[in-house]
Amino acid sequence: MRIGQSEDIHRLIEGRDLILGGVKIRSDLGLLGHSDADVLTHAIIEALIGAMGLGDIGKHFSDKDDRYKDISSLILLDRTYEMLCERGYKVINVDALVMIEKPKLAPYIARMQRNIASHLHTDVTNINIKATCAEGLGFIGERKGAKAQAVVLIDELD
Repeated sequence: MRIGQSEDIHRLIEGRDLILGGVKIRSDLGLLGHSDADVLTHAIIEALIGAMGLGDIGKHFSDKDDRYKDISSLILLDRTYEMLCERGYKVINVDALVMIEKPKLAPYIARMQRNIASHLHTDVTNINIKATCAEGLGFIGERKGAKAQAVVLIDELD
């Protein structure tokens, strides 16, 4: 068994969609980034890459590469899953936390979990996603950005 951990941060701006876990969230602000800036999926991807001992997300999906401009992070998650399979691993579980002041994410979490589980070819019970706000404190509380953390456990295929 191998464990991976990561976090991702993106700035919130007007004029962009807010995508988390592959779900479009109703919001007046969205995340700025080269891809769709899905901080949740990025944190999960990088935790998986780390669990495999393969560096970080930028090594595999560079923000300098035009192939990844505005790409859905779920496509990057699919490619990460392929990397897992090529190396003989499967996902045991994912535990993730999204930190964003607004909007409240509770109505969207089940869909996020289903998306992540589907793209990692695992049961939805293996994917846990939580959300919290910053009670008005710091860059998250001031709605300047959002952050996600993820911990993953992988194991060799049977």
